[in-house]
Amino acid sequence: MGIEIVKNNGVPLYIQVKKEIIRLIKEGSLKVGSKMPTERELAEQLKISRNTVSTSYNELEHDGILSSYQGKGTFVAEEANTWKAENIKDKIIKFVDLGFEEALETGMDADEFVEIVIKRVKEKKELMRKTQAIYIECNIEQAKMFSKQLSDNTYMNVKALTIRDLQNMNPSTKKLVEESQIIISTFNHVNEVRDLIKSFNKEVLGVAINADMGTIVKIARYSDDVKFAFVCISKEFMFKVKDALEKAGLGNLNIEFTNSTDKHKLSDLINKSDVLIVSPGRYKDIMQLNTDNKEIIEFLYSLDYDSVKALKSKIIELNK
Repeated sequence: MGIEIVKNNGVPLYIQVKKEIIRLIKEGSLKVGSKMPTERELAEQLKISRNTVSTSYNELEHDGILSSYQGKGTFVAEEANTWKAENIKDKIIKFVDLGFEEALETGMDADEFVEIVIKRVKEKKELMRKTQAIYIECNIEQAKMFSKQLSDNTYMNVKALTIRDLQNMNPSTKKLVEESQIIISTFNHVNEVRDLIKSFNKEVLGVAINADMGTIVKIARYSDDVKFAFVCISKEFMFKVKDALEKAGLGNLNIEFTNSTDKHKLSDLINKSDVLIVSPGRYKDIMQLNTDNKEIIEFLYSLDYDSVKALKSKIIELNK
Protein backbone atom coordinates (compact mmCIF):
# COMPACT_ATOMS: atom_id res chain seq x y z
CA MET A 1 0.00 0.00 0.00
CA GLY A 2 2.94 2.34 0.46
CA ILE A 3 2.40 2.88 4.20
CA GLU A 4 5.62 3.66 6.01
CA ILE A 5 5.94 3.54 9.80
CA VAL A 6 8.89 3.96 12.13
CA LYS A 7 8.88 1.92 15.31
CA ASN A 8 10.23 3.26 18.61
CA ASN A 9 10.28 6.90 17.47
CA GLY A 10 7.88 8.05 20.18
CA VAL A 11 4.84 8.42 17.89
CA PRO A 12 2.14 5.80 18.58
CA LEU A 13 1.90 3.31 15.73
CA TYR A 14 -1.86 3.72 15.31
CA ILE A 15 -1.35 7.47 14.74
CA GLN A 16 1.39 6.77 12.19
CA VAL A 17 -0.90 4.36 10.29
CA LYS A 18 -3.74 6.89 10.38
CA LYS A 19 -1.54 9.70 9.07
CA GLU A 20 -0.11 7.48 6.34
CA ILE A 21 -3.60 6.53 5.10
CA ILE A 22 -4.58 10.22 5.03
CA ARG A 23 -1.36 10.97 3.11
CA LEU A 24 -2.19 8.32 0.49
CA ILE A 25 -5.69 9.81 0.06
CA LYS A 26 -4.24 13.31 -0.34
CA GLU A 27 -1.78 12.06 -2.96
CA GLY A 28 -4.55 10.28 -4.86
CA SER A 29 -3.12 6.79 -4.35
CA LEU A 30 -6.30 5.94 -2.46
CA LYS A 31 -9.52 7.24 -4.00
CA VAL A 32 -13.14 7.26 -2.90
CA GLY A 33 -14.47 3.72 -3.20
CA SER A 34 -11.04 2.09 -2.87
CA LYS A 35 -11.21 -1.05 -0.77
CA MET A 36 -8.76 -1.11 2.14
CA PRO A 37 -6.84 -4.22 3.21
CA THR A 38 -8.43 -6.11 6.07
CA GLU A 39 -7.10 -5.33 9.53
CA ARG A 40 -5.31 -8.68 9.55
CA GLU A 41 -3.76 -8.14 6.08
CA LEU A 42 -2.45 -4.67 6.89
CA ALA A 43 -1.16 -5.80 10.29
CA GLU A 44 0.79 -8.62 8.60
CA GLN A 45 2.17 -6.25 5.93
CA LEU A 46 3.39 -3.74 8.53
CA LYS A 47 4.37 -6.38 11.11
CA ILE A 48 2.30 -4.71 13.82
CA SER A 49 -0.62 -5.88 15.94
CA ARG A 50 -4.12 -6.15 14.50
CA ASN A 51 -5.40 -4.02 17.40
CA THR A 52 -3.16 -1.17 16.23
CA VAL A 53 -4.66 -1.26 12.73
CA SER A 54 -8.15 -1.62 14.19
CA THR A 55 -7.66 1.54 16.28
CA SER A 56 -6.46 3.48 13.20
CA TYR A 57 -9.41 2.28 11.11
CA ASN A 58 -11.88 3.09 13.89
CA GLU A 59 -10.58 6.65 14.23
CA LEU A 60 -10.64 7.19 10.46
CA GLU A 61 -14.18 5.82 10.36
CA HIS A 62 -15.18 8.16 13.17
CA ASP A 63 -13.74 11.06 11.15
CA GLY A 64 -15.78 9.98 8.12
CA ILE A 65 -12.72 9.14 6.05
CA LEU A 66 -13.30 5.36 5.98
CA SER A 67 -16.54 3.36 5.98
CA SER A 68 -16.86 -0.32 6.99
CA TYR A 69 -19.62 -2.73 5.96
CA GLN A 70 -20.26 -6.13 7.50
CA GLY A 71 -19.14 -8.87 5.12
CA LYS A 72 -17.97 -6.34 2.49
CA GLY A 73 -14.90 -4.66 3.93
CA THR A 74 -13.61 -1.14 4.60
CA PHE A 75 -13.69 1.56 1.92
CA VAL A 76 -12.36 5.08 1.44
CA ALA A 77 -15.40 7.30 1.99
CA GLU A 78 -13.96 10.82 1.71
CA GLU A 79 -11.87 12.54 -0.93
CA ALA A 80 -9.03 14.85 -0.07
CA ASN A 81 -10.94 17.72 -1.72
CA THR A 82 -11.53 19.42 1.64
CA TRP A 83 -7.83 19.45 2.44
CA LYS A 84 -6.93 20.46 -1.11
CA ALA A 85 -9.44 23.30 -0.99
CA GLU A 86 -7.75 24.73 2.11
CA ASN A 87 -4.32 24.62 0.42
CA ILE A 88 -5.72 26.29 -2.70
CA LYS A 89 -7.36 29.03 -0.61
CA ASP A 90 -4.04 29.77 1.07
CA LYS A 91 -2.32 30.03 -2.32
CA ILE A 92 -5.01 32.35 -3.72
CA ILE A 93 -4.87 34.57 -0.64
CA LYS A 94 -1.14 35.01 -1.22
CA PHE A 95 -1.77 36.08 -4.84
CA VAL A 96 -4.46 38.52 -3.69
CA ASP A 97 -2.12 39.92 -1.05
CA LEU A 98 0.63 40.45 -3.64
CA GLY A 99 -1.80 42.15 -6.03
CA PHE A 100 -3.16 44.35 -3.26
CA GLU A 101 0.32 45.40 -2.13
CA GLU A 102 1.25 46.20 -5.74
CA ALA A 103 -1.90 48.28 -6.12
CA LEU A 104 -1.22 50.28 -2.95
CA GLU A 105 2.38 50.93 -4.02
CA THR A 106 1.15 52.49 -7.28
CA GLY A 107 -1.25 54.79 -5.40
CA MET A 108 -4.46 52.82 -6.01
CA ASP A 109 -6.87 52.76 -3.08
CA ALA A 110 -8.47 49.60 -1.66
CA ASP A 111 -11.96 50.16 -3.14
CA GLU A 112 -10.55 50.63 -6.63
CA PHE A 113 -8.57 47.38 -6.29
CA VAL A 114 -11.72 45.49 -5.25
CA GLU A 115 -13.65 46.94 -8.22
CA ILE A 116 -10.96 45.75 -10.65
CA VAL A 117 -11.03 42.22 -9.19
CA ILE A 118 -14.85 42.00 -9.32
CA LYS A 119 -14.96 43.37 -12.86
CA ARG A 120 -12.29 40.92 -14.05
CA VAL A 121 -14.07 37.91 -12.51
CA LYS A 122 -17.37 38.97 -14.14
CA GLU A 123 -15.62 39.25 -17.51
CA LYS A 124 -14.18 35.74 -17.20
CA LYS A 125 -17.54 34.26 -16.15
CA GLU A 126 -19.30 35.98 -19.05
CA LEU A 127 -16.66 34.66 -21.43
CA MET A 128 -17.33 31.11 -20.23
CA ARG A 129 -21.12 31.58 -20.50
CA LYS A 130 -20.68 32.47 -24.17
CA THR A 131 -18.58 29.37 -24.78
CA GLN A 132 -20.33 26.55 -26.66
CA ALA A 133 -19.02 23.11 -25.73
CA ILE A 134 -19.77 19.44 -26.42
CA TYR A 135 -19.36 16.54 -24.04
CA ILE A 136 -18.89 13.20 -25.82
CA GLU A 137 -19.37 9.77 -24.26
CA CYS A 138 -19.94 6.23 -25.46
CA ASN A 139 -23.52 6.24 -24.12
CA ILE A 140 -26.19 8.92 -24.10
CA GLU A 141 -26.98 8.50 -20.40
CA GLN A 142 -23.55 9.56 -19.23
CA ALA A 143 -23.22 12.12 -22.01
CA LYS A 144 -26.34 13.94 -20.76
CA MET A 145 -25.42 13.48 -17.11
CA PHE A 146 -21.92 14.92 -17.46
CA SER A 147 -22.85 17.67 -19.91
CA LYS A 148 -25.26 18.97 -17.26
CA GLN A 149 -22.62 18.69 -14.53
CA LEU A 150 -20.14 20.57 -16.71
CA SER A 151 -22.71 23.28 -17.50
CA ASP A 152 -23.39 23.73 -13.79
CA ASN A 153 -19.69 23.79 -12.83
CA THR A 154 -18.15 25.83 -15.64
CA TYR A 155 -20.95 28.22 -16.71
CA MET A 156 -20.55 26.96 -20.30
CA ASN A 157 -23.39 25.81 -22.53
CA VAL A 158 -22.49 22.12 -22.86
CA LYS A 159 -24.35 19.83 -25.28
CA ALA A 160 -24.30 16.02 -25.19
CA LEU A 161 -23.18 13.76 -28.03
CA THR A 162 -22.15 10.12 -28.29
CA ILE A 163 -19.30 8.39 -30.11
CA ARG A 164 -21.92 6.93 -32.44
CA ASP A 165 -23.17 10.45 -33.29
CA LEU A 166 -19.66 11.33 -34.44
CA GLN A 167 -19.35 8.11 -36.42
CA ASN A 168 -22.64 8.81 -38.25
CA MET A 169 -21.97 12.59 -38.50
CA ASN A 170 -25.36 13.79 -39.73
CA PRO A 171 -25.82 17.50 -40.63
CA SER A 172 -27.00 18.55 -37.15
CA THR A 173 -24.04 16.84 -35.46
CA LYS A 174 -21.64 18.39 -37.97
CA LYS A 175 -23.07 21.85 -37.29
CA LEU A 176 -22.79 21.37 -33.53
CA VAL A 177 -19.14 20.32 -33.79
CA GLU A 178 -18.34 23.24 -36.11
CA GLU A 179 -19.95 25.79 -33.78
CA SER A 180 -18.39 24.48 -30.56
CA GLN A 181 -15.24 26.08 -29.18
CA ILE A 182 -14.56 23.28 -26.68
CA ILE A 183 -14.78 19.49 -27.18
CA ILE A 184 -14.68 17.41 -23.99
CA SER A 185 -14.60 13.67 -23.40
CA THR A 186 -13.47 11.19 -20.77
CA PHE A 187 -9.76 10.38 -20.97
CA ASN A 188 -10.38 6.85 -22.28
CA HIS A 189 -12.25 8.26 -25.30
CA VAL A 190 -10.07 11.30 -26.08
CA ASN A 191 -7.96 9.67 -28.81
CA GLU A 192 -11.01 8.11 -30.46
CA VAL A 193 -12.83 11.46 -30.48
CA ARG A 194 -9.76 13.21 -31.90
CA ASP A 195 -9.65 10.73 -34.79
CA LEU A 196 -13.36 11.13 -35.51
CA ILE A 197 -13.26 14.95 -35.66
CA LYS A 198 -9.72 15.53 -36.95
CA SER A 199 -11.05 17.25 -40.08
CA PHE A 200 -12.62 19.97 -37.89
CA ASN A 201 -9.23 20.93 -36.40
CA LYS A 202 -10.62 21.09 -32.85
CA GLU A 203 -8.76 20.46 -29.60
CA VAL A 204 -10.23 17.68 -27.45
CA LEU A 205 -9.94 18.05 -23.67
CA GLY A 206 -10.13 15.09 -21.30
CA VAL A 207 -11.79 14.68 -17.91
CA ALA A 208 -11.94 11.80 -15.44
CA ILE A 209 -15.10 10.39 -13.87
CA ASN A 210 -15.74 8.46 -10.66
CA ALA A 211 -18.52 6.19 -9.50
CA ASP A 212 -20.52 8.04 -6.85
CA MET A 213 -19.46 6.86 -3.39
CA GLY A 214 -22.99 7.29 -2.05
CA THR A 215 -24.23 4.75 -4.58
CA ILE A 216 -21.50 2.26 -3.69
CA VAL A 217 -22.30 2.70 0.01
CA LYS A 218 -26.01 2.03 -0.54
CA ILE A 219 -25.25 -1.19 -2.40
CA ALA A 220 -22.52 -2.34 0.01
CA ARG A 221 -24.82 -2.24 3.05
CA TYR A 222 -26.84 -5.25 1.83
CA SER A 223 -25.99 -8.82 2.79
CA ASP A 224 -24.67 -11.37 0.29
CA ASP A 225 -28.02 -13.17 -0.06
CA VAL A 226 -29.81 -10.10 -1.52
CA LYS A 227 -30.84 -10.40 -5.18
CA PHE A 228 -30.19 -7.28 -7.26
CA ALA A 229 -31.48 -6.29 -10.68
CA PHE A 230 -29.60 -3.69 -12.70
CA VAL A 231 -31.35 -1.91 -15.59
CA CYS A 232 -29.79 0.63 -17.95
CA ILE A 233 -30.01 1.81 -21.57
CA SER A 234 -26.63 0.94 -23.06
CA LYS A 235 -24.29 -2.03 -22.81
CA GLU A 236 -21.38 0.39 -22.39
CA PHE A 237 -22.91 1.78 -19.18
CA MET A 238 -23.51 -1.78 -18.00
CA PHE A 239 -19.82 -2.66 -18.44
CA LYS A 240 -18.73 0.50 -16.61
CA VAL A 241 -20.93 -0.32 -13.64
CA LYS A 242 -19.64 -3.90 -13.50
CA ASP A 243 -16.08 -2.55 -13.49
CA ALA A 244 -16.90 0.00 -10.76
CA LEU A 245 -18.43 -2.70 -8.56
CA GLU A 246 -15.40 -4.95 -9.09
CA LYS A 247 -13.02 -2.15 -8.09
CA ALA A 248 -15.08 -1.47 -4.98
CA GLY A 249 -14.81 -5.12 -3.93
CA LEU A 250 -18.45 -5.84 -4.79
CA GLY A 251 -17.89 -8.10 -7.78
CA ASN A 252 -19.50 -11.09 -6.08
CA LEU A 253 -22.97 -9.58 -5.80
CA ASN A 254 -25.98 -11.63 -6.88
CA ILE A 255 -26.98 -9.22 -9.63
CA GLU A 256 -28.67 -9.63 -13.00
CA PHE A 257 -27.90 -6.98 -15.63
CA THR A 258 -30.18 -5.98 -18.50
CA ASN A 259 -30.81 -3.16 -20.94
CA SER A 260 -34.08 -4.68 -22.16
CA THR A 261 -37.07 -2.43 -22.83
CA ASP A 262 -39.57 -5.31 -22.85
CA LYS A 263 -42.06 -4.53 -20.05
CA HIS A 264 -42.94 -8.19 -19.41
CA LYS A 265 -39.27 -9.19 -19.07
CA LEU A 266 -38.60 -6.22 -16.82
CA SER A 267 -41.60 -6.98 -14.63
CA ASP A 268 -40.44 -10.59 -14.22
CA LEU A 269 -36.96 -9.39 -13.30
CA ILE A 270 -38.35 -6.90 -10.77
CA ASN A 271 -40.57 -9.54 -9.18
CA LYS A 272 -37.69 -11.96 -8.55
CA SER A 273 -35.32 -9.26 -7.25
CA ASP A 274 -35.03 -7.71 -3.80
CA VAL A 275 -33.36 -4.41 -4.73
CA LEU A 276 -33.34 -2.55 -8.05
CA ILE A 277 -30.33 -0.62 -9.36
CA VAL A 278 -30.94 1.65 -12.34
CA SER A 279 -29.10 4.11 -14.52
CA PRO A 280 -30.59 7.64 -14.43
CA GLY A 281 -32.03 7.13 -17.91
CA ARG A 282 -34.14 4.15 -16.80
CA TYR A 283 -35.34 5.41 -13.44
CA LYS A 284 -38.80 6.52 -14.63
CA ASP A 285 -39.38 3.27 -16.58
CA ILE A 286 -38.60 1.09 -13.57
CA MET A 287 -40.48 3.37 -11.18
CA GLN A 288 -43.66 2.75 -13.17
CA LEU A 289 -43.17 -1.04 -13.16
CA ASN A 290 -42.15 -1.20 -9.50
CA THR A 291 -45.63 -1.94 -8.14
CA ASP A 292 -44.29 -3.57 -4.95
CA ASN A 293 -42.31 -0.41 -4.06
CA LYS A 294 -38.97 -2.18 -3.86
CA GLU A 295 -35.98 0.05 -3.19
CA ILE A 296 -34.56 1.66 -6.31
CA ILE A 297 -30.94 2.81 -6.26
CA GLU A 298 -29.77 5.15 -9.03
CA PHE A 299 -26.22 4.29 -10.05
CA LEU A 300 -24.61 7.71 -10.37
CA TYR A 301 -21.24 8.88 -11.60
CA SER A 302 -19.64 12.25 -10.98
CA LEU A 303 -16.94 14.24 -12.67
CA ASP A 304 -13.55 14.14 -10.98
CA TYR A 305 -12.97 17.34 -8.96
CA ASP A 306 -9.38 17.85 -10.11
CA SER A 307 -10.31 17.23 -13.76
CA VAL A 308 -12.99 19.91 -13.72
CA LYS A 309 -10.62 22.34 -11.98
CA ALA A 310 -7.96 21.75 -14.66
CA LEU A 311 -10.61 22.05 -17.38
CA LYS A 312 -11.71 25.49 -16.12
CA SER A 313 -8.13 26.75 -16.27
CA LYS A 314 -7.72 25.38 -19.79
CA ILE A 315 -10.97 27.00 -20.98
CA ILE A 316 -9.87 30.42 -19.70
CA GLU A 317 -6.48 29.91 -21.36
CA LEU A 318 -8.10 29.02 -24.72
CA ASN A 319 -10.38 32.06 -24.54
CA LYS A 320 -7.61 34.60 -23.91
